[in-house]
Amino acid sequence: MPITLPSNLPAYQVLEREGVMVMEEAVAARQDIRPLRIGLLNLMPKKIQTETQFARLIGATPLQINLSLIRMSEHETKNTAAEHMAEFYRPFSEVKEERFDGLIITGAPIEHLPYSEVTYWDELTEVFNWTQTHVHQTFGVCWGGMAMLWHFHRIPKHILERKAFGCFRHRNLAPASPYLRGFSDDLLIPVSRWTELNQHDINAAAGLRTLIASEDVGPCLVEDRDHRALMIFNHLEYDSTTLKEEYDRDIAAKKTINVPLNYYPDDDPLKTPLNRWRSHAHLLYGNWINEIYQTTPYDLAQIGQ
Repeated sequence: MPITLPSNLPAYQVLEREGVMVMEEAVAARQDIRPLRIGLLNLMPKKIQTETQFARLIGATPLQINLSLIRMSEHETKNTAAEHMAEFYRPFSEVKEERFDGLIITGAPIEHLPYSEVTYWDELTEVFNWTQTHVHQTFGVCWGGMAMLWHFHRIPKHILERKAFGCFRHRNLAPASPYLRGFSDDLLIPVSRWTELNQHDINAAAGLRTLIASEDVGPCLVEDRDHRALMIFNHLEYDSTTLKEEYDRDIAAKKTINVPLNYYPDDDPLKTPLNRWRSHAHLLYGNWINEIYQTTPYDLAQIGQ
């Protein structure tokens, strides 16, 4: 089954070319089924790139998905055209009376700031609380996941001496978890962050379980059963060239940055990087969508009850 998107959304044409099943909203409205309602709270500067990455993953499942693009109410993005934001995004203030089967909260390039100094922190904490009554399952990504764990469990983030940047080996710690169905014991995941969480802090918090971790970059995927949430601190959703784009940007800006580890063949930035995480990305988000489908109420009004 397809993912439902506006036909003039840039992601529609990209995914259609890639062979992902996409459906116009008018066609989906004529089908006599209840599609899953998934929201994407997009905090990243490059909105179009990020919405395409996540739409690609959740659109590859056998279920029909209605994707709603959400933004913070007062925060204005400087990296995406205002026309795009006005046409395809709704502020949280307009959707908070609605209910969703799932919500993805992306990361944001504001790791250096204390949470309380983020300009939209108050509204974001409102979003976190709202998920407990209006969203069946939530998925926090990178900074978004760290912020959720700070809000619900007061788990602090720690600044790294140097950026964790590249593709790192990770271990599957919970092969029986439904979210890791089909996962290898060992996998490669892109990482791009200046902060980390400590495993001992996660172990000390009630209701948390680390599902994937790395000896080099720490915990990666954490389940919070009490809040019906997953948090991932690394980037399975990344395109093949996302780390390259970040590296090239920093080099052009004359910033001190290391070549992303274990990313380019022979660690040579002149060579084309290979995507070695795509299959696990589809597995993780497909398993998440499947768990939502298996457990969400048919009546949206019952979500959060």
